[in-house]
Amino acid sequence: MDSNGQSALIRIPLPLELAWGFGLVLTLSLAAGWITDPPALFFAFVFVLYGAVASCVFRYWPPARDFGWANRATLLRSSLVIILVALAPFANRIEGSLWLYGWVALLALILDGVDGKVARATGSQSEFGARFDMELDALFILGLCVAVLALDKAGIWVLALGLVRYAFVGAGRFQDWLNRPLPESFRRKTVCVWQIVTLLVAVLPPVNDLFASATLATALALLLWSFYLDIRWLYQRRDSHDVS
Repeated sequence: MDSNGQSALIRIPLPLELAWGFGLVLTLSLAAGWITDPPALFFAFVFVLYGAVASCVFRYWPPARDFGWANRATLLRSSLVIILVALAPFANRIEGSLWLYGWVALLALILDGVDGKVARATGSQSEFGARFDMELDALFILGLCVAVLALDKAGIWVLALGLVRYAFVGAGRFQDWLNRPLPESFRRKTVCVWQIVTLLVAVLPPVNDLFASATLATALALLLWSFYLDIRWLYQRRDSHDVS
């Protein structure tokens, strides 16, 4: 038995795991292309995004371990997120399919909780799985920001909802204390879900610019407040080797 509680006899090689993920992304991209008729650049975005996801998995996942059902659930969700993000810059050209776009985004949001439940049920929690899920959330949020901007539902400031976290990660390259682990936070999870929900609602056809901008501005204020609390917590413990 391996560390995931699964027999080594049924371990699937990592390239095959990523191969079925690619097959799913390819199928979904062809379906999206047939339904929405996006420009050819959409398909280029799809392949670049999946290539980036696959490269990160290859780099950080230990090849001797079974990928596990929790990571498979995250990889499944990544296929939906990749399609949504690749379509985001062309949201103004697929207005007839925005309801479908919203439903797929909602499905991706619902699936966000599946991988964690599977990991706990199978005893296969890992630092990699948590980071995989978190980075996928960040990409999802940034993609929805781009879709809202493409639809002119809010100004360019809406991109801050997706870029603040990347700015925080970038700052960690210069201030090592920002890289220390943070404790579990219901507040942080709630703000993340609120970001996604407000962005998802904003792309729907009936939602006007004023309502979208107001709710997204609230989401941005909550996000900045949440980051402020986390940065202050880290700063107060910057000279401590134990942040638990």
